[in-house]
Amino acid sequence: IPELPSLLHTSAANASWAITVTLLTAAVATPMFGRLGDMYGPKPILMVCAVMLTVGSLTSALTSSLVPFVVGRGLQGLAMPIIPLGISVLRAAVPPDRVGSAMGLISSSLGVGGALGLPLSAVIADAFDWHLLFWCAAGLGFGLLVLFAFLVPHVPATSTDRLDPLGAVLLAGGLLTLLLPITKGSTWGWTSTAVWSLFGASVLIFTVFAAWQLRTAAPMVDLRTTLKRPVLTTNVASVAVGFALFGMSLIGPQILELPTETGFGLGQSMLQTGLWMAPGGLAMMISAPIAARMAAKRGPRFTLVAGALIIACAYLAGRVLV
Repeated sequence: IPELPSLLHTSAANASWAITVTLLTAAVATPMFGRLGDMYGPKPILMVCAVMLTVGSLTSALTSSLVPFVVGRGLQGLAMPIIPLGISVLRAAVPPDRVGSAMGLISSSLGVGGALGLPLSAVIADAFDWHLLFWCAAGLGFGLLVLFAFLVPHVPATSTDRLDPLGAVLLAGGLLTLLLPITKGSTWGWTSTAVWSLFGASVLIFTVFAAWQLRTAAPMVDLRTTLKRPVLTTNVASVAVGFALFGMSLIGPQILELPTETGFGLGQSMLQTGLWMAPGGLAMMISAPIAARMAAKRGPRFTLVAGALIIACAYLAGRVLV
């Protein structure tokens, strides 16, 4: 992450879109692909996600320029719905009394991937060329495609609703016009006409999006359900937790790798940074099954509050100790 500007021959603000665009496309693709999974069954949509991951990885592997690299990263984001689609397969294929533990296993597998992937990626980038990371990701995407085709059971469609392409376009437009001025504000000037015009466009697009979602018979996002208190508070909590986790994954490596001469950098190598970040994945691997059992015994609210407190204490400890 700290070396992306030099690797892509661009500014740090532009290079940040290598991360932002993946989250942007994932935010749009998750509800849209979830709807497609309900309409056609999750298996074919899982295979589409694997294809997008493979194509996006190949696109990024074949370039050192910003625009095609960001396009490739955006296509990789279209693979993010694999997680909710996988959970829907679990609910249909696993006995009800084992769904909680199975979901905990999925979460722990993310931890295993993070714990192994971070230092391994650093070794590859240090010893070889950084493009090899994306060639490896393309190979993993193709492997997923094969596994989905032969091992995932067929789950019948559960909905006859139509897709909402206008809703998807409006959601993407609203997010893009919101994130672009946030990313470029320091360069363009926070009081510039371009920044405030984009913020205004974002408000307008989201207003039209909300009106359309409340009007259409098959909305991409069911706002009436979303605004109900249990769903709304859960989503707000998810945004807050996601902010905390992604903030650490983006800021942590930069603090670790920046030179000590900056006054806040720790001067670590890429491999050392990967090793420093790996315990987070190991903690996820260990805590996921514990959280599943805790949710079964004490309820999901207790588990969510406990997890949020742990995150808060970790940030406070870092503030005191670093």
